[in-house]
Amino acid sequence: MVALSPAERQELERLSRTPSVPNQLAQRARIVLRAAEGASNREIAAELGLSLPTVGQWRSAFVREGAPGLADRPRSGRPRRLDEQAAKLIVAKALEAPPPGTSHWSVRDLARELALPPTTVHRVLRANRVRPHQVRTFKHSKDPQLAAKVCDIVGLYLDPPEGALVVCVDEKTQIQALDRTQPLLPLRPGLAERRTHDYVRHGTTNLYAALEIASGQVVGECRPRHRHQEFLAFLRRVVREFPEGELHIVLDNSSTHSTPEVKRWLVRHKRVSFHFTPTGASWMNLVECWFSILTRKQIRRGTYESVAQLISAIKRFIAAHNEHATPFVWTKSAEQILATAVRQETSGTEH
Repeated sequence: MVALSPAERQELERLSRTPSVPNQLAQRARIVLRAAEGASNREIAAELGLSLPTVGQWRSAFVREGAPGLADRPRSGRPRRLDEQAAKLIVAKALEAPPPGTSHWSVRDLARELALPPTTVHRVLRANRVRPHQVRTFKHSKDPQLAAKVCDIVGLYLDPPEGALVVCVDEKTQIQALDRTQPLLPLRPGLAERRTHDYVRHGTTNLYAALEIASGQVVGECRPRHRHQEFLAFLRRVVREFPEGELHIVLDNSSTHSTPEVKRWLVRHKRVSFHFTPTGASWMNLVECWFSILTRKQIRRGTYESVAQLISAIKRFIAAHNEHATPFVWTKSAEQILATAVRQETSGTEH
């Protein structure tokens, strides 16, 4: 029988009843409390669903050390088998060029090269955030007017002139009307929508779109060709759709946006101003975000038996979008964008 002082009994009862106490520690407290009541190891093991050695171990630990003896002791753990120098060697090797015939190091290739277990190499690479298997793209703008154009466009987005409209215009060219060679198999519980890997091309169309950022409304139309004539025709429509106030149009540097015909048209329309994104930075044109939404929600998953069917689907998407349109909000300052550009130029870091 285990003898308990009033303070020990109170502490053990607290450990056995408090929800925040780990379950194993609460169980050990119950073992001692039942032992103090005169229960045998066999009886305690049967009541608590434990083995006899476990009951005996913690009963003896309490007799030797009291309540502190019920806590888990710190474990030394497996000794480190890889010193810091070896870890540095793995990282340095991963940053070197891979062997001829491969584009990048794999964990197994590195392990074979360094005569180390693949699990060790993987652990070191993960700890140092070195990912030879990943690749990301970036594009650094070399536009000599980069800073001026960034400040101009970000200023329009964040603080447009009073009473003016900011409209982002661009073209999504060569949209393919793709049809599958067999009917789709629809979505079912436990089964994704399925379609054949092969397809039939039925032609292409070019979408001209204008996004008014304050409302999120989109004006769009499809044209069979992509020339300055089509661009001018769309500009005339944009002017008709937004007949009042200054009109600030954000554009990329496509050749069709700067032809002599377009420049003459711009001179005649005094209330319209063009604002060109920096070269290689068309992502600053917010209509590109809307194009991404269109692709993801309509074009990529759609099947079209003709170009006319594709155009109808795009028109329906624009109408549905405009019914629930919300403003497109720009969040990055010009300083943040230019600081990223400086890092890319000086250190080659990704955007």
